[in-house]
Amino acid sequence: MDTADQMMSVGTFRVLKSPLGFIRLLEWLFAIFAFATCGGYSGQLRVSVDCINKTDSNLSIGVNFAYPFRLYQTYFDVPLCYGKTRERLFLIGDYSSSAEFFVTVAVFAFLYSLLATVVYIFFQNKYRENNRGPLIDFIVTVIFSFMWLVSSSAWAKGLSDVKMATDPDEVLLLISACKVQANKCKSVHGPIWSGLNTSVVFGFLNFVLWAGNIWFVFKETGWHKSSQRSC
Repeated sequence: MDTADQMMSVGTFRVLKSPLGFIRLLEWLFAIFAFATCGGYSGQLRVSVDCINKTDSNLSIGVNFAYPFRLYQTYFDVPLCYGKTRERLFLIGDYSSSAEFFVTVAVFAFLYSLLATVVYIFFQNKYRENNRGPLIDFIVTVIFSFMWLVSSSAWAKGLSDVKMATDPDEVLLLISACKVQANKCKSVHGPIWSGLNTSVVFGFLNFVLWAGNIWFVFKETGWHKSSQRSC
């Protein structure tokens, strides 16, 4: 590689040290964390039912659920505490819309931030040509900022509802045998929420990143440059 090529290579990658390129890299990374922590989640709650007649007891009943949190499709079998019959129960609620909306925004944000970074590095001249690139970049950045705010807020509310629907104490209320005081029912443990709590945090962090990047993208547009010339 000759000196000219080396200078060009250094020049193209220098954009990653600027706020515009560096924030795009952070957006790409944080989007991965957002959809991975939400879309890859699976959890379990566990309850116990101890029948007074001891004919059909199950001291540990596990209930597994996962993304996209269509809980009404999640079933588990519990004893009825008479004879050896059992009943099949389903969790309550469908929270897939907010979860899938959040993951969809994260995936598209990941793809766009990756594409934008590639354009910044290898196609800077095309990007600034006729002001079209910065203008499109600015509009898309504003849209994603709004979408991150909406999807993160919706998912935060959806997560709160999922937590309530999968609370072991709430699940015990669904079990017929637990309505008989002589039978002993208790919650063993609830789901671990650290991963999903993290997804909400990354959602709002992405909003902050994209909203903060609006200014740096705007500085690349002809609107900002023309206002500077007029001053």
